[in-house]
Amino acid sequence: MKIVFSKECLKYASPGHPESPERVRLAYEYLIDRFEFVEASPASVADILLVHSEEHLRRLKNHDFFDFDSPPYPDIYKYARISAGAAITAAKENGFSLTRPPGHHAGRSSIAGFCYLNNIAIAVKKLSKKTLIVDIDGHHGNGTEAIFVGDPKVVYVSLHRSPLYPGTGLQSQNNCYNYPLPGFCGDEVYLKTLEKALGSIELSGLEQVAISAGFDAHESDSLASLGLSRQAYRKIGESIAKLGLPVFAILEGGYDGMELGPNIEQLLQGLGLK
Repeated sequence: MKIVFSKECLKYASPGHPESPERVRLAYEYLIDRFEFVEASPASVADILLVHSEEHLRRLKNHDFFDFDSPPYPDIYKYARISAGAAITAAKENGFSLTRPPGHHAGRSSIAGFCYLNNIAIAVKKLSKKTLIVDIDGHHGNGTEAIFVGDPKVVYVSLHRSPLYPGTGLQSQNNCYNYPLPGFCGDEVYLKTLEKALGSIELSGLEQVAISAGFDAHESDSLASLGLSRQAYRKIGESIAKLGLPVFAILEGGYDGMELGPNIEQLLQGLGLK
């Protein structure tokens, strides 16, 4: 199992911002002796344009945007390209992308929720396989849904806390299946909902699973907790592994740095990738 990483993605920060380099640094230090690591490389402009508009890239390059949660950090275009490129490598290698910034709130032409480029969407578009995206972040992946709604090559499933930012994902539509859950619902409710969600998917024709692997649903997380234990992430992995499809995963949220590495390890063990 390969984890895709770049220390470049630890170089930007804002005081007090929850999406900090410390969270990923701690995860890296926990996982480095447990998995094989490979270096991330930036996504090409052509790959990014499979998902995002030219105007979006222009604004990102030139810092011509304002989002309170997603500051125009120096060199953020470079870091976002590395994170998107790591997602592509993870998809090709059936691995895990341990980079930042995350991506699932970024739309075709919108920056939001700590996200600048939609990493998982870029990777899925690049591979051009029929894909089931399972979003386990505590927040709804509104950007990913908006990009893929109506796309016959993608099925999107999200389990997320509601009410909570971004306030979307209250209903299912077309090929996008949403399961809003109350805060601190706990392992039993969450895992039963996941089984229901995966059991309702028509697997015929699907070629791979892509996981938007957010860990802010963990019981210790202050942003989006659904009360999940470490062991829940192993069981999430086991449920997805039962689908019998190739899997890759992209880091989204998860803001308790001490728990992020162990939770990633549990997910990957459940997937049978360790």
